[in-house]
Amino acid sequence: MNKQVFQPSVLSTLARAVIPLLFTIVITIIVFFGLRQANESSHTEGTRLLEEALRRAAIHNYAIEGRFPESLEYMAEKYGIYIDTTRFVVHFDVFATNIFPDIRVIDLNR
Repeated sequence: MNKQVFQPSVLSTLARAVIPLLFTIVITIIVFFGLRQANESSHTEGTRLLEEALRRAAIHNYAIEGRFPESLEYMAEKYGIYIDTTRFVVHFDVFATNIFPDIRVIDLNR
């Protein structure tokens, strides 16, 4: 009886080694960009939420006291709003107590 032994070619051996490696690289790249996008969305959402909380507190203060708050410190003390000064810069400009203050939040980590 004549038995033939299958000898894999160099090309098939190389393909078996390279294809899983390429697949791993592609998956790693996809995960990296996905995490990067999620991180950027988190920063944008955090900025938006802080600005929204400050605006709501200012409106609430106007409804209760008949005037807008005079400072961020007053809002933090009265309404318990915490501003992480290592991450955010808050521009809070009061022109008059009967005019809505200019509130802008800037994320330092962006």
